Amino acid sequence: MADPFAPFEPNAPEPPRRRFQAVPLRVLLPNLVTLLALCAGLTGIRMAIEGRLELALGAIVLAAVLDGLDGRLARMLQGTSRFGAELDSLSDFVCFGVAPGLVLYMWGLETLGSVGWIAALAFAICAALRLARFNVMLEDPNKPAFASDFFTGIPAPAGAICVLLPVYLELIGLPRLVASPAVAAFYCLAMALLMVSKLPAYSGKRLGARIPRDKVLPLFVCVVLFVAVLVTWPWAVLSVICVAYLAALPFSVMRYNKLAREHEQHRAHENAGALHSAPLAGGAHEDRPGPLN
Repeated sequence: MADPFAPFEPNAPEPPRRRFQAVPLRVLLPNLVTLLALCAGLTGIRMAIEGRLELALGAIVLAAVLDGLDGRLARMLQGTSRFGAELDSLSDFVCFGVAPGLVLYMWGLETLGSVGWIAALAFAICAALRLARFNVMLEDPNKPAFASDFFTGIPAPAGAICVLLPVYLELIGLPRLVASPAVAAFYCLAMALLMVSKLPAYSGKRLGARIPRDKVLPLFVCVVLFVAVLVTWPWAVLSVICVAYLAALPFSVMRYNKLAREHEQHRAHENAGALHSAPLAGGAHEDRPGPLN
């Protein structure tokens, strides 16, 4: 009996086995940093469930630091990829949408019942919407050059750090009356709206791209001092950073509007110049003299 699974050409050579293309290390490194940020965010969720809020806050801050590093590392190594962008968005949703909402809920929003849960839920949903809009706007071909220096709405990491301000204030030693759960719920909703708003927020992507040689050592000293102060008084430093960031948003809006006006004026000037230099219909020119009688 003939083999029903025999090939049509018995003497044909076996097809070559498919070999997967090697992935460069410069592409893997940013994704590894993103995975570390995701691990930090998930650890923050666990710490919040166990009631260890200080460790949960530290994990979210660590995730924000790693999230800022993976993008710069990818651009520096020229290792950006579509896979890395999608992985970064999924990691950001967990670290800066789900984790801060759960930390706030475990901290005091749960005393408000369903209202507190709705506030935490709204923050996580707005973080997802903000990340989805960011991915779509990356492919906008009509985006002016200056707009790449600004985010549309505050970014998810900044929103996650700022939304935890009521927890920082309590850990500093302020009474809960200053940041009660009701005030924290209203503040959480406000931060959620800022993430999905069209408010232009300065991105800082080009900040520190080129550093003069005489500024390198002072920069190292400042970074070391900042880290030392952050480790010594973490909640006070984070509170100051949150207040300063929110206070700087109006200046970011004014800067964006100024650049937008200059861009429109430049385009109008170019269009006027193009119309002035264009020949009239039929090849005639206005300044050509008429025939002599």
